[in-house]
Amino acid sequence: MKIAIAGYGLEGRANLEYFRAKFPRAEFTIFDEDESIDTCHYECNEESIENRADSSAKSQNDNNVKFVLGEGALEKIRGFDLVLRSPSIAPYRIPSNNQKVWSATNEFFAECPAPIIGVTGTKGKGTTSSFIAEILRATGRTVHLIGNIGVPALEVLTRIRPNDVVVYELSSFQLWDMDNSPHIAVMTLIEPDHLDIHTDFAEYLAAKSRIFQFQKTHDAAIYHENDALVKEMVETATEQTGAGKIPFLNKKFVHIKQGKFYYNDSEICATTAVKLPGEHNLRNAAAAISAVVAVVSTNSASPNITPDLKQAIKTGLANFHGLPHRLKFVREVGGIKFYDDSIATTPGSAIAAVKSFDEPKILIVGGHDKGADYGGLGETIDRANIRQILAIGANRQKVAQQISAKTTKPIRLLDSQNLAEIVQIAYQTAEPGDIVILSPAAASFDMFHDYQDRGQQFIAAVKDLRK
Repeated sequence: MKIAIAGYGLEGRANLEYFRAKFPRAEFTIFDEDESIDTCHYECNEESIENRADSSAKSQNDNNVKFVLGEGALEKIRGFDLVLRSPSIAPYRIPSNNQKVWSATNEFFAECPAPIIGVTGTKGKGTTSSFIAEILRATGRTVHLIGNIGVPALEVLTRIRPNDVVVYELSSFQLWDMDNSPHIAVMTLIEPDHLDIHTDFAEYLAAKSRIFQFQKTHDAAIYHENDALVKEMVETATEQTGAGKIPFLNKKFVHIKQGKFYYNDSEICATTAVKLPGEHNLRNAAAAISAVVAVVSTNSASPNITPDLKQAIKTGLANFHGLPHRLKFVREVGGIKFYDDSIATTPGSAIAAVKSFDEPKILIVGGHDKGADYGGLGETIDRANIRQILAIGANRQKVAQQISAKTTKPIRLLDSQNLAEIVQIAYQTAEPGDIVILSPAAASFDMFHDYQDRGQQFIAAVKDLRK
């Protein structure tokens, strides 16, 4: 059996480990356009350069593992029994020549013995997934939190038992070619994103919609009551599948009233159980509560929210103190508070960050462009208590232009590629009582390895500040 692995990042490596165990006699070839990846993970001791005019890719062998790397590598995926697509590789980039194209997500859904709660959306999916996991753990269940949140699904598949629960954070790239859907599908808010990868917003929406597309009558689709795009998506899907519709923030389901979470008329707990700043995190919590109620209750249409479940919800919400680089407090220096929101790669995420604080703010925004429009962020800034916007990164000119078209708040363009220098400028600009937020509303690949690298450099720079 000949198996190709397209993309050799975190999930690609997990694919190799899992399928080597499943098919120990198979021959594997790993295809990646990055020539710098570590091919000696399997102690490769032989190297050859392919003498072919159509490619400069290099190949290496380790028993039944071969590497094909470099520009044009993906075009060489031909003649395989199975092709495993990593999320970073668009399906249309894999040659179509009667090869079965599969993914870790499809494999997981086909083989997982436990119920799956899938969570997607443009923003809030990581936080919502984490809230769900913490609440379920508070009920005494064994929970596996996997997927886009950083844990490859196939890395844990063999450890999952039927009575466990899986919470799977799903990106559009993981959903792109899905042929299954989770038992409980949750979608947070949607806005244009990844338009540097998807051909257009319609393709992005089509990928996201697959989380509902293959549900069955006993499944549930959970969605934001006021997001018209998602609502239409759910209504279209459920007409075909017969799955139940559960809109959160709807008064008949989980909603917020007078500082408390309710399910219909049943009070659950105070919103102060949520320890994360911002109204958007209360919405994320409402989505999470909806998912837990659907899983725990034997009748999701008329659930019995017991005192024990209410306590578990309160405990689970309180136990979660946020994910790294998601509007996390870093340090206060000279009366100025610094927050790391490096995960904010869309304007909507930056809007949520700006709305989370009433204090005067210095906003650091900009980076690698993903095709987003910053007009809405400009409108939010115009209504917010903003002292200054610092536009950085490759798309700083675009960011400044689109924001300044909506507000007269001061914008400063910074050419610096040094985040420590940018943090120092923000510190000098701010006054005691102000908040400095790194919420770029763009990807990180212009100046950093990824959003985590950007966040870590920000944290380090803030910790090095002196009064």
